Amino acid sequence: MGAKPWVQLADGVVLDVRVTPRSARDAIEGIEYRADGRAVLKARVRAAPFEGEANDALRRLIASELGIAPRQVEIATGASARVKRLRCQCPSVSRIIQPL
Repeated sequence: MGAKPWVQLADGVVLDVRVTPRSARDAIEGIEYRADGRAVLKARVRAAPFEGEANDALRRLIASELGIAPRQVEIATGASARVKRLRCQCPSVSRIIQPL
């Protein structure tokens, strides 16, 4: 189970995230291993999944944790799904992964 929920690229990081909308708080809760063996970062946002509000809240949460602007976080796939793939323009995700 040593899989990581991110892949380092030359121009940034691709991050797999499972988001739970309508939560009591905005938070990153750790790494989850799915039944297919894939690792995802668990995140919660207060926003409802209505007209992209939860996606925007997720982008802001990830950007805040990475210390980058929200415009540097793009939802590459899964815009209407709970499991999403984000593309982040940053050198590393170690800043949010280390404390977990």
